[in-house]
Amino acid sequence: MIKNFKIKNSSGDTLNIDLRYTESNKGKLPLLVFCHGFKGFKDWGCFPYMLDSISANNICCVSFNFSFNGVDNEKDNPALFDKLDLFAKNTFSRELDDLGDVIDWLESEQKNYNYDFNNLTLAGHSRGGGIAILKTAEDSRIKKMITLASVAEFNRYGEETLKRWKEEGFIEALNTRTRQKMRMNYTLIEDLEKNRERLSIVNAMKRIKVPALIIHGKEDLAVDYSDAEVLFEAGSKKFLSDSTTLKLYEKTGHTFGAVHPFAGTTKALENVIRDIVSFIKK
Repeated sequence: MIKNFKIKNSSGDTLNIDLRYTESNKGKLPLLVFCHGFKGFKDWGCFPYMLDSISANNICCVSFNFSFNGVDNEKDNPALFDKLDLFAKNTFSRELDDLGDVIDWLESEQKNYNYDFNNLTLAGHSRGGGIAILKTAEDSRIKKMITLASVAEFNRYGEETLKRWKEEGFIEALNTRTRQKMRMNYTLIEDLEKNRERLSIVNAMKRIKVPALIIHGKEDLAVDYSDAEVLFEAGSKKFLSDSTTLKLYEKTGHTFGAVHPFAGTTKALENVIRDIVSFIKK
């Protein structure tokens, strides 16, 4: 069963949320919240299939669009970047706060659905993985954490790019699928500078005290798998803990072989689904 909700975040902007669950007489279901990445959205490519498959294993799955991700969140299943003015103004802190608002909403709605809010796993893909790490480090309501092809830091830009960005006030990222030039204002970098400690992914990974699963493809051309190794090293050092697990998949890349529009599953994607279900139910 899938239900769609539109709620307002703490800034008054719309968050578009999907709730996937099965009716069960076996008690409350573990809860998974999934965060999409840069130039992504909740209905991108394999995400609906992946979450449908996980939900079929008696896990309640929640996906959502960040408020300024560039799609029209007033629509039920937005899949077009027709709000590029909002995309330009997005920041990492805004995404982190959006995620907090989603978690707050799930806590307030737990009596209406059969999920176990006290068994909450947070997951994210690419940039969304970094957001998931930051939120896990600062929110004790999260009991487990999963990253898929996550970045280890947000500032992935060279000095010349940053200099031009500051001088012009924006840069444009080409969406190779839609051919759109997606503007990002310099406020994105100002947010990183102003909130350096809160937005440090590696430092957050060191503070996480819950079990963590790090998944990455070894042929990832967008985010090298060395980022996963950095995260694993940071997570493994906390209290000499062995609760951080690293899984590197051979012969697959950033989206585990999946494309948009969705053209069918892959062996790597099925391994992702299997490992997520196993980790949540462990």
